[in-house]
Amino acid sequence: MSGGPAVPLKLRDSPAFKIALSLSIATGLYGVSFGALSVASGFDFWQTMVLSLLLFSGGSQFAFIGVVAGGGSGVAAMTASALLGLRNGIYGMQINAMLRPRGWRRYISAHVTIDESTATASGQSDPDEQRRGFWTAGIGIFILWNIFTAIGALAGDAMGDPKQWGLDGAAVAAFLALLWPRLKGREPWAIAAACALATILAVPFVPSGVPILVAALVAGVIGWFSHARMDEGLEPDVDPYAEKREHGHGHSRSGNGGDQ
Repeated sequence: MSGGPAVPLKLRDSPAFKIALSLSIATGLYGVSFGALSVASGFDFWQTMVLSLLLFSGGSQFAFIGVVAGGGSGVAAMTASALLGLRNGIYGMQINAMLRPRGWRRYISAHVTIDESTATASGQSDPDEQRRGFWTAGIGIFILWNIFTAIGALAGDAMGDPKQWGLDGAAVAAFLALLWPRLKGREPWAIAAACALATILAVPFVPSGVPILVAALVAGVIGWFSHARMDEGLEPDVDPYAEKREHGHGHSRSGNGGDQ
């Protein structure tokens, strides 16, 4: 009875679209924070917008302005930002193999390959859903992130002296707020603690901006010799498989109940 052609899924009924849309709104709104903190760190409106439009990687952007706000050099800021952006290159290989974009789409897909778009696409088993999730999250976040970055930059510029509001150290706090809730497993927490200790010890002896590079080196060395489980590391903002697992457990429980 099910031999008929498959009915195309409407966009409003697409699980990937719904997840991607919610991520776009939540992540895009956080652009206000980056815009305000960037201006508070000494960047003007247009410099802030260039960072957001061209770099477009939240963690790397916060790292860049955090190093500069702390008195670090441009080279140290770019290095810290690039280290955090390495993960996007790994994501890119995964997305390229999954979606196989062609022509001009390859350049756009490379630019919008971020944590959220990759997580949404990877959480789908259907190829069409993978595409919907990736493009909706990637383009949606790009548009909203930059709109709210502009709003934050204009609002931050009107606030005056950042020290009056305690924003002179807020870039680092904002980056930690992004990172800390995503740590999963005991070993990643231990690595984070080791990196924090290395940073504190390095601060009195090296120029501004270098301590974060020391922390990256410590993390790299520990990670190289690590034997952590494959399911430990950084969690995405949402778990695309959560609903499937719940349904699966429900079916499993009902099946087991019948057997017993």
